[in-house]
Amino acid sequence: MIVLNGVIHTMDGEVIDSGYIRVEQGRIRQVGHMSQMPAGVDLEDAIDARGGHILPGLIDIHCHLGLCGCDGEDLNETSQVCTPYIRVLDGVNPQDPYVKEAREAGVTCVMVHPGSTNPIAGQALLMKTAGRIVDEMVVRAPAAMKFSLGENPKGRSGWPATRMGTAALIREMLTRAAEYNLRWESARADEQQPMPDFEPSLDALRQVVNGEIPAHFHVHRADDIATAVRIAKEFGLDYAIVHGTEGYLVGDYLAREGVSVITGPILTDRSKGELRQMSLANTAALAKAGVQVAICTDHPETPVPQLLLCAAMAARWGMDEEEALAAITINAACIAGVDHRIGSITQGKDADLVILDGPPLDWRSKVTHVFIDGREV
Repeated sequence: MIVLNGVIHTMDGEVIDSGYIRVEQGRIRQVGHMSQMPAGVDLEDAIDARGGHILPGLIDIHCHLGLCGCDGEDLNETSQVCTPYIRVLDGVNPQDPYVKEAREAGVTCVMVHPGSTNPIAGQALLMKTAGRIVDEMVVRAPAAMKFSLGENPKGRSGWPATRMGTAALIREMLTRAAEYNLRWESARADEQQPMPDFEPSLDALRQVVNGEIPAHFHVHRADDIATAVRIAKEFGLDYAIVHGTEGYLVGDYLAREGVSVITGPILTDRSKGELRQMSLANTAALAKAGVQVAICTDHPETPVPQLLLCAAMAARWGMDEEEALAAITINAACIAGVDHRIGSITQGKDADLVILDGPPLDWRSKVTHVFIDGREV
């Protein structure tokens, strides 16, 4: 397959004003300006994108797609306070109508998280948005461990009553996991030592403390952001901030600490006190401060098909347009640790492509074609 004559937003290089993309066996094989297209290329199955724009498949790096909707909710596991052992893989419904609507809107990959009721909520899933069986859609599982600070994990019966209690509980669990990991590594290195008794929570967190998967911290207020950074530094975690609603108040601090922030939902209301200082300019302010940012919908807070509109809103409030597109493509892929595979239109990467009939951040532009792994979906 080959796509011709479109404006190509490669996301890891210059915009190509009129280019071609050649796809073979689900991968991008060639990208270039039309003037560079090799002679003799088979044009039998060519798609003419003249007048349109081509993006890599869009990535929503924090949402709850397939966990809640008209068929009920599987978002928060409240049987215990901390549930690091639960896997979103076991809860996602690929038949959720929003999965279909996501790919029709050009969202080809999503990171699905459990909810934020638990201080440690469980293992996120990174998946493509086409398929019948979730196992066949997986890009990475587990993709991250979900932690929550602030209002959501406070005050339930048996739950921490304060921010201090939430942070203390997370530290306790991470300390135990680090000790468990040392015993596990020691036993693996010395066959004479017995393996530690299997503990599901600690075994799941072991992957976090040894750097196999990142920690994603649900936080809104600036003080909670600082707590997340403090805990992550104490345990040497690979981590990102999710939401970061008051991030613009501490942008220089986040840039100095080298923290990535997944902003959003942008199109929502101040539904609770810790959203009081929410600003539509947050994403732009963080980017200008030098923070690597991605944009999420937090579906169903903002429906996942509106991801491009969220990027347009970030641009409306001061973000460079290509940076806004990067926030839902290559930046999201980098934060997810899969930029070697998706997030840009680059030779060798998955052929996840979106064709629009106009500029991508113009709300009037329509998606005309979507490809996942080179297959039109």
